[in-house]
Amino acid sequence: MSLDHTRNLSLEDMDRESIFHPATSIADHLEKGPNIMTSAKGVRISNSKGQDFIDCGSGLWCVNVGYGREEIAEAAAKAIRDLSFNHMFGGNSNEAMIRLADRVLQLFHREAGATHLSKVFFGTSGSDANDTIFKLILYYNNLRGRPLKKKIISRQGAYHGLTYAATSLTGIAGYHKAFDAPLDSVFHTSCPHYYRFHETGESEQEFCDRLILELEQLIEREGAETVAAFYAEPVMGTGGVFLPPADYFARVQEVLEANDILFVADEVITGFGRLGSWFATGQMNLKPDFVTLAKGLTSAYFPVSGVVVSDRVWQVLKEESPNYGPVMHGFTYSGHPVGGAIGMANLDIMEREALPQNSATTGLYFRDTLKARIGDNPFIGDVRGQGLMMAIEFVADKDKRRWFDMADGAHRLFGAAAIEEGVLARPLPMIEVVGLSPPLCITKAEVDEAVDRLARALEKITPDLERLAAKN
Repeated sequence: MSLDHTRNLSLEDMDRESIFHPATSIADHLEKGPNIMTSAKGVRISNSKGQDFIDCGSGLWCVNVGYGREEIAEAAAKAIRDLSFNHMFGGNSNEAMIRLADRVLQLFHREAGATHLSKVFFGTSGSDANDTIFKLILYYNNLRGRPLKKKIISRQGAYHGLTYAATSLTGIAGYHKAFDAPLDSVFHTSCPHYYRFHETGESEQEFCDRLILELEQLIEREGAETVAAFYAEPVMGTGGVFLPPADYFARVQEVLEANDILFVADEVITGFGRLGSWFATGQMNLKPDFVTLAKGLTSAYFPVSGVVVSDRVWQVLKEESPNYGPVMHGFTYSGHPVGGAIGMANLDIMEREALPQNSATTGLYFRDTLKARIGDNPFIGDVRGQGLMMAIEFVADKDKRRWFDMADGAHRLFGAAAIEEGVLARPLPMIEVVGLSPPLCITKAEVDEAVDRLARALEKITPDLERLAAKN
């Protein structure tokens, strides 16, 4: 199709004709058109129709310091004037990224007790970071003389991104459909979400026992000599904000250590204060070989991701470097100096305003206030969260644990009603869950306002939920 750039099109029509949107139904978009955002400040964002919203999604779990931070804009402008671009290939470097890498490692060492983490590789998204780790896992085992040790274990309900390897690691069927995914070398073990997936009469401890046994049996079936790594989000995000049983990760790590299997902690969402601490790595006493970072690293003011590499892995890469030569992996924008300056300014704000601590206290207030307001609704099965990472799970019959038909989209009705009430809350793609993850600077007064609006949205759709529950 040829576009005539002299035509007088509305922005909405120009969007329909020109943009291929990510994670969007083409048919729905052509019918409804785009929601064009125009301005934002703090926790609030406005669109081209003059509607104002409290953003209880932080974009996509990412605007941790809130919108419109002037000092980040100033840092970006100065960085562009000083050194608008520099690649890091062949040993090139720049001050901003040197200081950002050092600062990230120091935060892990000081705030998470993870002194074994050694180096940071930079990219532009959580997806490319997980692809980088995927490749480094293969590289690491080839350098160790273990060419068969290449299989990767992820989990059902996992979200690790949408580049090709990351799509395979992701454990949500909708992201695999028609994409020839997952890869044959990727296996998915059960989701550790007790509320939804426990068997009748099974305690949380028994549920955890079953999951650990399943992991052990999977490793035994495939052969530990062929299994290279285990990927996990400390709290699973896009799948449905799934918090694991209390001793789940301690026991998983014992199994991995016993079988010489690397552990990848995907902290793209949970890193930089989302759970009420700097990193889930420290909060959950994790000892990962790799950590994936993105989103909160720059609060999405610039696309920067990080792969944090443990000394265990780094020593193998370093020792074999004379034999294998350069590590032939990287991206044009790896270590972009503007991203480094923005990351430093972002972390300045987080430290000065104690945003991880605010996430802990205000997150608890948000969860408890929300539970008090809507928890008794017959179609709300669970209100849960850690820090400012929360979820509302819908159920057709609370007592019988009978679920809605996913195709009916009960949670999507709620998401649409929330928009009408002026709140952005994201319906998630695996089960009937709406995720909430506002900027970490949100106040208790803003929480009260958001909860009022969410309660009105639920009241508005309750008759529809009654109809869908009766249908099922």
